[in-house]
Amino acid sequence: MDDKNGVLAMYPWFAMGHLTSFLHLSNKLAERGHKIYFYVPTKTLYKLEQFNLHPNLITFIPITVPHVEGLPPGAETTADITYPMQPNLMTAMDMTQPITEASLKELKPHFVFFDLPHWLPLVARSLGVKTIFYCTGSSATIGYWIRETGTLKNALLTETDLMEPPRGFPLTSKIKLYAHEAQQLIDQGGREFGKNMSFLERLFRSFTECDAIAFKTCRELEGLYCDYVQNHYQKPILLAGPVLPEPPTSKLDEKWVKWLGGCKPNSIIFCAFGSECVMRKDQFQELVLGLELTCFTFLAALRPPLGTENIEAALPEGFAERIQGRGVVDGGWIQQQLILAHPSVGCFVTHCGYGSFSEGLLNECQLVLLPNVGDQFINARMMGRDLKVGVEVEKEEDGTFTKDAVCKAIQSVMDFDSEVGKEVKENHGKFRELLLQKGFEDSYIDDFVQRMQGLMQG
Repeated sequence: MDDKNGVLAMYPWFAMGHLTSFLHLSNKLAERGHKIYFYVPTKTLYKLEQFNLHPNLITFIPITVPHVEGLPPGAETTADITYPMQPNLMTAMDMTQPITEASLKELKPHFVFFDLPHWLPLVARSLGVKTIFYCTGSSATIGYWIRETGTLKNALLTETDLMEPPRGFPLTSKIKLYAHEAQQLIDQGGREFGKNMSFLERLFRSFTECDAIAFKTCRELEGLYCDYVQNHYQKPILLAGPVLPEPPTSKLDEKWVKWLGGCKPNSIIFCAFGSECVMRKDQFQELVLGLELTCFTFLAALRPPLGTENIEAALPEGFAERIQGRGVVDGGWIQQQLILAHPSVGCFVTHCGYGSFSEGLLNECQLVLLPNVGDQFINARMMGRDLKVGVEVEKEEDGTFTKDAVCKAIQSVMDFDSEVGKEVKENHGKFRELLLQKGFEDSYIDDFVQRMQGLMQG
């Protein structure tokens, strides 16, 4: 393998966030002449074609997702199903093992990048192909959560265990979990994900069997956590840097151009929780009431909460009338990247998914952190306590939050004369400048390629 003739394969978990993250990396590697075969569910292929910047080097390999009992007919990705159905989708993905093995045997790549198909390392090894686990989450999450000792099935972590970081975790880290968060991670890790395998066991097997682990991050943000993961798993760690997506070729919808354009610079609160976050109705209402309380103009892009058919039915009584002309709650898909870049947006209330964390850092708006599940808690602690680039919404002991807590967090970061507002703005600006610095990302991708070459020769 050299700079111009590396052959790589990509086989991500069938969720749009994972598929697009793998494709962004593929674009960076294709820029350097590498040929890439990208496995993608057949009917989802058209959604990714627009993001393929090098169709002469990145070839999509359509893969039929077998039907599994419990999945709707034709379901291919997490966008087609509800959260409780995801284990069935994983089972379907596992059933693609024979056809994937036959395909890899024919394509003969140097490396396969993967995440949740834990069987890929053994399949690839039998073909003389190396594997890289490309993690779409933070290294802090992996280091904090996956702390197996001995065989995984005997590692019965308790709520108390997970409230504190593992032995050997970076001493300067301020990441800790509350009881309700620790319990949720235990429940999520122990949940069956695919046939006869827990989510945590699947992750652990993937990490222990692969040849190297890669993260979409840089040492300046997560270096201590990357070192911890490397020491824990005794695996080479490859850092791809920020892997910035190309600026969107599409333009902002006219309705948002008009609405945002009528507001002063840095005056709008934008709240978005991703395409898969579905809140309880009472918490949804506390959130939108908190936005109302701030007295700022706001745009909230949220899924209808549990048990409701649409956004309108979920809003508190009288809310729509009170916020008319000052606030919008939208239940549809929204152009987050373009909205965050708009000069009118001064604050981003985020659920701290890793993709949103990256997008938030790359824009100038102040960050308010409101994690809901899983790795979002750890990302929020890293952002709020380690990097100090945002302020987290305070919660009650049971994990719920109030409208007053939402309002308080937003007002604290939007007060640029306050100590908190100044500190997060300064820290955020410092990291943003670093990530966007000319040549910064290229240096990481170049080093990434060199490390792959070293793995081939080792």
